Amino acid sequence: MSTLIAATTAAVPLACWGFHTVWMRRQLDRARRDPLTGLPGRVAFERHAARMLRGGPCAVVLIDLDGFKAVNDTYGHAAGDEAIRASGARLTEWLDGRLADGAAARLGGDEFALAVRTGDPEAFHRSLATLHQGLCVPVDYGRDRFQLGASIGACWNGELPRPDLALALRRADEAMYVVKRGGGGWLTADGPASTQSTVNGRRAGRLGASRAHEGRAA
Repeated sequence: MSTLIAATTAAVPLACWGFHTVWMRRQLDRARRDPLTGLPGRVAFERHAARMLRGGPCAVVLIDLDGFKAVNDTYGHAAGDEAIRASGARLTEWLDGRLADGAAARLGGDEFALAVRTGDPEAFHRSLATLHQGLCVPVDYGRDRFQLGASIGACWNGELPRPDLALALRRADEAMYVVKRGGGGWLTADGPASTQSTVNGRRAGRLGASRAHEGRAA
């Protein structure tokens, strides 16, 4: 009996510690996620995307919502929060529909990111049209309805000299700003000029400074 009591007494702290460890892991996982969308944040995304870049063909995508400030100014910050939630859900839906390894994240503000496993850059570029279309669907907010646009820049790692996440993000960022200045759309950067900080005194990736596949909604 005494042996059983001793064993039980010793097991209780171990069980409590195991429960506490699981609870702490869940709390840390929640802390790493964006409270509005439930998506991972920047740190978790960069870790996952870096592994994907090293593991085979994939694309890194940056998305900036167009018209987000106007929604906040017109309808209030609660409406802006709803726009962020809706956009996060649409990104997740698009990613799930591809049935491929990938990750979505909210980087902050109205900026999101994706890392997607793809071996066909042309097909992937075409799929960005579907993503753009989904992000531009009007958002219902109470009795109101508003519409956001989206500027999407992508970089396929097959165009990189090395599997470098910082370089992939920079190329995607440059592509995103090209279409943002043009009024929104999607663009896949594939030009060597965008590896430089400037080209002829201009930010690399601007029109005329790099080659790119570009699309805009009709």
